[in-house]
Amino acid sequence: MLDALETALANAPDSGAVRKATVETLGDARTLGRDAIAAGFEADPSRARRVTHAYSFLTDCIVECVFHVATRILHPNPHPTEGEQIAVLAVGGYGRGEMAPHSDVDLLFLTPYKMTPWVESVIESMLYILWDLKLKVGHSSRTVKDCLRLGREDLTIRTALLEQRLICGRGALATDLRDRLWAELFSQTIPEFVEGKLIERSERHRKQGGQRYMLEPNVKEAKGGLRDLQTLYWIAKYRYGVRDAADLVDLGVFRPEEFRSFEAAERFLWSVRCHLHLVTNRAADHLTFDMQVEVAARLGYTDRGGRRGVEHFMQAYFRHATKVGELTRIVLTALEADNTKSKPGIFGFLRGKRPKKLKAPYVLHQERINVEDEAAFLSDPLNLLRVFEEALRTGFLLHPDTMRLISANLHLIDQRMRETPEANKLFLGLMLKHGNPERSLRRMNELGVLGAFLPEFAPIVAMMQFNMYHSYTVDEHTIQVISNLAEIEREELRDDLPLASSILKDGVNRRVLYVAMLLHDIGKGRPEDHSVLGAQIARQVAPRFGLRKEEVETVEWLVRYHLLMSDMSQKRDISDPRTVRDFAKAVKTRKRLDLLTVLTVCDIRGVGPNVWNNWKAQMLRALHRATALALENGLEDVNRETREAKARKLFRDAMPNTWTETRLRAEIGRHYGTYWQGLPTGAQVRFAHMLQDIAADEFKVELEPDEERDATRALFANEDHPGVFTRLAGALSLVGANIIDARTFTSKDGYATSVFWLQDGDGHPYEANRLPRLRGMIENTLRGEVITSDALQGREIKKRERPFAVPTSITFDNEGSEIYTIVEVDTRDRPGLLYDLTRTLADANIYIATATIATYGAQVVDVFYVKDMFGLKLHSKSKQADLEKKLRAAIARVKERAGA
Repeated sequence: MLDALETALANAPDSGAVRKATVETLGDARTLGRDAIAAGFEADPSRARRVTHAYSFLTDCIVECVFHVATRILHPNPHPTEGEQIAVLAVGGYGRGEMAPHSDVDLLFLTPYKMTPWVESVIESMLYILWDLKLKVGHSSRTVKDCLRLGREDLTIRTALLEQRLICGRGALATDLRDRLWAELFSQTIPEFVEGKLIERSERHRKQGGQRYMLEPNVKEAKGGLRDLQTLYWIAKYRYGVRDAADLVDLGVFRPEEFRSFEAAERFLWSVRCHLHLVTNRAADHLTFDMQVEVAARLGYTDRGGRRGVEHFMQAYFRHATKVGELTRIVLTALEADNTKSKPGIFGFLRGKRPKKLKAPYVLHQERINVEDEAAFLSDPLNLLRVFEEALRTGFLLHPDTMRLISANLHLIDQRMRETPEANKLFLGLMLKHGNPERSLRRMNELGVLGAFLPEFAPIVAMMQFNMYHSYTVDEHTIQVISNLAEIEREELRDDLPLASSILKDGVNRRVLYVAMLLHDIGKGRPEDHSVLGAQIARQVAPRFGLRKEEVETVEWLVRYHLLMSDMSQKRDISDPRTVRDFAKAVKTRKRLDLLTVLTVCDIRGVGPNVWNNWKAQMLRALHRATALALENGLEDVNRETREAKARKLFRDAMPNTWTETRLRAEIGRHYGTYWQGLPTGAQVRFAHMLQDIAADEFKVELEPDEERDATRALFANEDHPGVFTRLAGALSLVGANIIDARTFTSKDGYATSVFWLQDGDGHPYEANRLPRLRGMIENTLRGEVITSDALQGREIKKRERPFAVPTSITFDNEGSEIYTIVEVDTRDRPGLLYDLTRTLADANIYIATATIATYGAQVVDVFYVKDMFGLKLHSKSKQADLEKKLRAAIARVKERAGA
């Protein structure tokens, strides 16, 4: 590279020409070098260390050449004074010799004293050339004293200086800096540095969501990511002076197999990061859904076993992230042993209480549970479970040496031990006895004990579900669900979950409930329906836990139908008596109803941080209440006549005294029975006022908060005409409102009363100050000032959401309602989908009475209660087939419009 540069500069007439020739020559060399590295990486996509070192070496060569040009050609100084010495050092990750394709080039220009004009000119010329080469340069110009002073004041600067490396220039300066940093700064501030990096790490984890199993992780910054490994190395280097992580084996901090895990995690994470940079052509560290598909393909992951290649890739990612957590614990405990890190305090729930004494054969070591006699401990395999019970009983953490011992002896958990009644009693006790089962389950899962004791659980460990709905891996979701149940039992969620709290307080079979929650998703990741497969697994596993025949049957039923209540409450019209009767027939008993309700609540809350809301809570409470009454009073009591009479009475009681009996009778008489069953009383009262003196061509709109349903209620009253529902759905789509439920009714005198429940883009009700603007936009659309079909053009799916493929399923159900056909459209959610579906139904002369919209990330289930133009159900198979064809064509048009 230097020879080519000398040739290019031979005839350069002035400094401008020198700089231009330098940039052109080094730019070409850089492009060739980067292309060669990328080609090698494509041929061997997991050899990240070679790649990161190659990018670093290429950058070294460029910086050296630029330094040569600046000091020998642009600013020659054959006899520099002592103050005109300069050393160019790499710091940070570049100093470590590790660079991703688009990493910053962090440089330290080191001088002995205050900067001279010559040194300033050299640095300025170097930076301009590097910038012209499109390098992202982070730079500082300091003396040795500056470095010591600033490093003492700023932890980030000190960390960067920890990894300084001479690239070119005065070597003696770099040596002086290194020697003085270790003698005057590093060696004197070890505890301070360690604590500072751990605080920094905790804050970083908090900003990244606090979970190791978030489904769109930041490869660099997230829990279990590259930064965690780098933090381990920084701490180890600062404390032990190691030059390589392998030195920690000789020091006894890591065992050889643990260092191999360190290397494997580092290699994997660096591979992922480098591929991310190459795919995006920028410094990208966020492993978004679209990037997961690209990187998985580059790393050679393919579809197999009923799962996509991207899911296998992400399972590997999360398993490496878990290993990073284990390695972190090992290093931190070693630091505690030599008093460079403070010991952990006991958990908050034990504050103010005297810690419980440990039972033999356990001893307290560094405030953690350790094993006194390893041979004695291993002589009884049940101790591999007992140690977790001891941790829960006393509140102490397990010592990393104990964790190592457990992980190294998982082979002791064999089939014979799994079938031992005492072992199963111990395991069940971990969930039932101590009030915080998630603590032991999570640690058992990380150490491999859970998968060893329950082999059926092993396939879902670190299993990612490639969708936008679930925020956690399947195993972490399961633990979150159990944690939710424990929280309810501890009465910590009485205000948020009054129904589930009251059910548990009244008493349920806890063994059945905890086992069902542990097993509810155990069938995932295979081609079969996970609920059916899970029920089959539960039938085999539950007896092993010592459950009685009746309990086993209940667990099996709960696993098989754990989605039933969620589906019925979110995809069906609860006001329809048939819905309640069918659900009551399925659950059969109040005991099962209560168990399924608690399981459903915990399951939905365990999906992700923002999935549970008042809307889902209200729907579940309403379904539970109606079903409980049906089971208590008999299914024959659940009928339209009873509901209509009750609704009309509630309406009368809610109306103001100013309404005369004549007006009340007229209002009640103008509506069909479905109106009284299908709307809440509050909406009926508002419609009564809106319909008074309404003009034939008038469109009345009211927006109001519905706190019970965690939504904004939009009420529309207007003269009925074909396609009115479509027009309203289109107007709401254009203003960006998410429709979660909708009802429309035609009065006997020809008016349409429609109510939509809306949420904003973040899944919340519209704030009061946004309602006037929302109302104005809706009215403009309804007046025809905006053509919906034209306005929806160009509304595309976000790039990160495009990889999700949701197969379209359309079903017709004539049994789920007494007077309507239920059309269920399960497909990929896209902008304006509801508008196009409803327009297709209207064009086919199909009347929509109710629309319920259930969204699961990228998947949406739109359910319509419909009649044909004669007021009849759609019984004809040929009509159903024709309508399905038209709906699929509409979905195809929406797909084309949305760009995916």
